Amino acid sequence: MLKGIDTLISPEFLNVLAEMGHGDEMAIVDASFPAVSMARRLVRIHASALNVLAAALGLLPLDDLVDAPLTVMEVVGAPDEVPETVREFQAVVNAAEGKEVTMARVERFAFYERASRAFAIIATGEPRFYGCVLVKKGVIPPR
Repeated sequence: MLKGIDTLISPEFLNVLAEMGHGDEMAIVDASFPAVSMARRLVRIHASALNVLAAALGLLPLDDLVDAPLTVMEVVGAPDEVPETVREFQAVVNAAEGKEVTMARVERFAFYERASRAFAIIATGEPRFYGCVLVKKGVIPPR
């Protein structure tokens, strides 16, 4: 345990967050996602995807040089629908950043492709569908 670090941040997860570089993506995925077959690096955290995202955003700077530093999966057959999980992701990221943050949406297989190239996949215990989000790391400017 460390002071000031959410208890969901395991040593393995902390290592992933620290080793990611500017522009690297991390996929936080739900329990139905094929994480084992896709991951270059796999971290398992048995918690909701929302709580894992919130914990990560407490440490990880978002890339402010792109239009949308987060990307979610479109609903199959209803790409304009916004699932509850996505609405919750939006609220968490907006609160963490103190402003409205743009999230992109991509088709299911495009999401899978990007996730398979991600720096790491964080497999959560999220039981709800569409509990997946790609997060692009930014930088912290020197002081």
